[in-house]
Amino acid sequence: YEREDGKVGIRNHVLVMPSVICVETLAKKIADKTGAMYITNPIGCGQNPKDTPVMLDVLSGLIANANVYGVLIVGLGCEFMKEETFKDAIFKKCNKPVEYVCMQKIGSYSKTIEKGIQLVESLMADAAKLERKPFDYSKLILGLECGGSDPTSGFSSNTVLGLVSDEVIKAGGTAILSETVEAIGAEHILRERGCTKEVGDKIYNAIIDWERNRFAESGRSVRLGNPSPGNKAGGITTISEKSLGCIHKSGSEPFTDCYEYGQWIDKPGLYFLNAPSFDVLNVTALVASGATLVAFTTGLGNPIGNPVAPVVKITGNHDTALALDEIIDLDTSESISGEKSLAELAEIMSDAFVEYCNGKKTKAEENGANEMCLNQCYSYE
Repeated sequence: YEREDGKVGIRNHVLVMPSVICVETLAKKIADKTGAMYITNPIGCGQNPKDTPVMLDVLSGLIANANVYGVLIVGLGCEFMKEETFKDAIFKKCNKPVEYVCMQKIGSYSKTIEKGIQLVESLMADAAKLERKPFDYSKLILGLECGGSDPTSGFSSNTVLGLVSDEVIKAGGTAILSETVEAIGAEHILRERGCTKEVGDKIYNAIIDWERNRFAESGRSVRLGNPSPGNKAGGITTISEKSLGCIHKSGSEPFTDCYEYGQWIDKPGLYFLNAPSFDVLNVTALVASGATLVAFTTGLGNPIGNPVAPVVKITGNHDTALALDEIIDLDTSESISGEKSLAELAEIMSDAFVEYCNGKKTKAEENGANEMCLNQCYSYE
């Protein structure tokens, strides 16, 4: 689905989002009655002033994502983040239909729902008029994620995904590597992959900052909580070992730039996104920066999805693929058994990505998984 700004979405969602958590139930009722996709907003008022611009960037990025046709924002009326606040943030990134209803202005709970349903149904009717058109990988924005990792993630699924990431970049597309904490111990390798020394240093410093400053402020070491208990049970012993496997997802192409959590990526290339590493939070961050398809590798299995972008689940652990067939889309374990080469599996993965781009549902979509969350107490300063 081609958008006015030239970006291309692989889904054509109409979203419903509350402007503040106080009207969450009201907004959910509108989404449920229309079949629109609901995205949560647990904030909108009473925030640390440093958090507000970052949260606004993330929420507006989800709406601006090319997989979205338009949105209805449901307001309360007395909250801090009002109609103009959201529209200004969204329209800085794209031009698409943005509708707004305000309960206190309408003066009726039930009439707000009625008005919201009318607006969403109109948006959905307009969205349905759009037709799919063929595009190549130059229009794809691929988010790279791993979670519930075990050793097979690093030397199988992440390595195969890295080859596909290279294919996307060489075709003129975009790929985004994030999970800053899960690059600790591999920062020296990523620094060497910057397209310039400045970019390499930005990535290196972002990673070092998490370990030396962000966690140090709480009096704890990041190494006490990462690898996670599940990672350790799966056979990963240290954060450095985990990171060396994690970064394989990004392939071998040079990094174009390093962006901050919530910032919008609007140019092709390979990017490092400086965002927290926890699975749902990081997938949300990737999609808020523009990712239209998320490739999620997992050795142990994780069922999460996202309300805006399809999340493809990939494992290198054949036992996981068999036991969790209901949530796993692709199995790369034949690289371990020797039945197929990494290159052969990359071709299979790439073909599968094309199918998902063309409308085939991922297991997460079939299961109705659409988790998202936001990271507060975080600012650009």
